[in-house]
Amino acid sequence: MNIINKKSIFTSMLQNGPFAVGETPPFAHPFSREAKEWTRTIQSDPLMKTKYRAVRNQIFDLLSISTFDEILPLLHDRKSRELTTKTAHQLLGNMFGIQGDAQVIDRYLHDYARTADDVINSLRAKVLAPYSSHTETTNEIETISDPVSLLLVLFDEHFHRKARFEAKRKLVLMNLAGSIDQRERETQIEKKFSEFLGFLNDFVWSPSSKIGDLEICYLHSRHSAEDFRCTSVNVLSEAAAIKTTPVVGEKLTLIKRRRFHDKGKDIPIYVTIRKKPPAAKVLKLLRKNEKNPATAVDDELGLMAVLNSVSDVKRFLRHLTKSAVRADSFMTLEDISDTLTNGEYDGSATGSSAKTSMLKFFARLGGMRVEFIIHTNSSYLNYMCQRDVAHDEYEVKRIFDTGVADFLFPSDIYHLEMEKIRSTQLKRFRRIIEES
Repeated sequence: MNIINKKSIFTSMLQNGPFAVGETPPFAHPFSREAKEWTRTIQSDPLMKTKYRAVRNQIFDLLSISTFDEILPLLHDRKSRELTTKTAHQLLGNMFGIQGDAQVIDRYLHDYARTADDVINSLRAKVLAPYSSHTETTNEIETISDPVSLLLVLFDEHFHRKARFEAKRKLVLMNLAGSIDQRERETQIEKKFSEFLGFLNDFVWSPSSKIGDLEICYLHSRHSAEDFRCTSVNVLSEAAAIKTTPVVGEKLTLIKRRRFHDKGKDIPIYVTIRKKPPAAKVLKLLRKNEKNPATAVDDELGLMAVLNSVSDVKRFLRHLTKSAVRADSFMTLEDISDTLTNGEYDGSATGSSAKTSMLKFFARLGGMRVEFIIHTNSSYLNYMCQRDVAHDEYEVKRIFDTGVADFLFPSDIYHLEMEKIRSTQLKRFRRIIEES
């Protein structure tokens, strides 16, 4: 679902609705022309009126006030603001289930603010890199980690419209970061991640290799001029790769491989462990138009593996389930999707391509549910390089096509044409992939 339509659950962020950040703070007199026009925008929409009351009451509860007129003293009276901040932090700490004194709560809130900043900076660093200067957050907003201060910025005429929008945006992102952190504490994700790594090292990887002992190899691949899919691939040693100079239509891709032992043979496997950082989880909630991480973020723990052939993939799956038994846990494979040999990928995510080849499933073991994505060398190279399939292109499409780019950087404030930028960025990443 597109996050910027009328069914968005982030209604208070939309610049085409009643909560839009205007040129001046929302302090119009109840009988003014501005107030009457604003009232007309929600008068015929019962749901919007309910959402407005909910947002208004949240503001009042957090600031310990009962009318908007009581906000003005908080803007100018430091002592009143400090008392309000102390009460608000305690309320937020209890809402997110934070155990500890005021100092502990402040530390968590600071972490949520940093995650909110990371969401914006991660997009500026990659998907919107050429437009980084356009999307830079106002310095004063980036340095604020206190929710009360951010909320009061919305009502402070000394702040420019862009800064007031960014304060609201940061509050929304902090709330999502808090929900994710609460979920992680409840599910003990850090502990499970450590246990998962321990399971791999103790039972899955070859006991003859030390932890972290990786063999450096290169995939020397040739690609179709039609769509840059991999047409052939050879595994080269580091020494052989040094002597190889790729020509047009060829690539050298570094992989560092571990090994697992099966039926008297060590089989090489490239593995990358995937644990989504908080900022990535916040972006996923936005893309899915969700506020509940329990329903939207189902791939907190993950592993992507690359093997030489489909037969090696099958051997790894059998080795994996047998390893779980040796670790005293039955393993079941859930939500299996296999397009390594034939068939089209039936991905539900916006921006995903039906041409994507992979084996994807969730493994349930030892109280954990881990997402596995398995590739052969050729399907991995397609995942990285093929036109309309490459992950970098997918990242661009899902940020723009879900409306997240417009949501975080509305055109009336940042003056960016997102549809044009989408096309430009897809061409840019395609050029990087094929020419590097």
